[in-house]
Amino acid sequence: MDWSDEGIFLSAKPLGEANAVAELFTLGHGRHLGLVRGGRSRRIRPLLQPGNLIRVTWRARLSEHLGGFNVELIEAHAARVLDDAAALAAIGTLAGLSHLLPERDPHPKLYAATLGVLRAFDDAKVWPARLVRWELQLLQELGFGLDLSECAATGIDADLAYVSPRSGRAVSRDAGQPYCDRLLKLPAFLLDDTAPANDADIVAGLALTGHFLMRDVLEPHGLSLPQARDRITAVLARTPKAALSA
Repeated sequence: MDWSDEGIFLSAKPLGEANAVAELFTLGHGRHLGLVRGGRSRRIRPLLQPGNLIRVTWRARLSEHLGGFNVELIEAHAARVLDDAAALAAIGTLAGLSHLLPERDPHPKLYAATLGVLRAFDDAKVWPARLVRWELQLLQELGFGLDLSECAATGIDADLAYVSPRSGRAVSRDAGQPYCDRLLKLPAFLLDDTAPANDADIVAGLALTGHFLMRDVLEPHGLSLPQARDRITAVLARTPKAALSA
């Protein structure tokens, strides 16, 4: 059996002295593992960096086998952001959370969103909001999507400002005001793609998605959020003006 696809490199584990078992998030075949012969060599190792877009051919005798990857670099996203600590942390976050996807289960919309984050690293005003939206979409595709369509208390769809940490449903500003200290903030950019997002909005968005990722996905399996994600939040909270270029 064999197929060819494109994929975003997530991680690799060494196998023997020269080989590596690579994990990719592919367009048509989902999160997929495969053996890369010589994956630890000087020639191939630079290709196998988290965030890199790779052309891959997979071959195996039977579909349930691990199989082997032949890889070819398409876009070197990791090399582009070597001097950008926040963007590197974002790659680590994408790679770490993509591991939550079921193996060999295609998620083409989330794959496109992943590329959207990686390809936006040249603009520090754009990619953080895309990362938060990506996490929101990840929750949806894992079966734990939030309902941000209308207020859980009144049924109106205007002036939504909070999310219930219990139900995952939006709450309007007026209805939520008496309980605002117990509700999660809902940044406007998660409701309107054209709305601006400052650093405080991004931190609030990460707190929102992080709450539900932990409660519904990670904690039941004894897992935690990627440490790289904590670095993004820390940088944004510490230096609001120039956080993403530090």
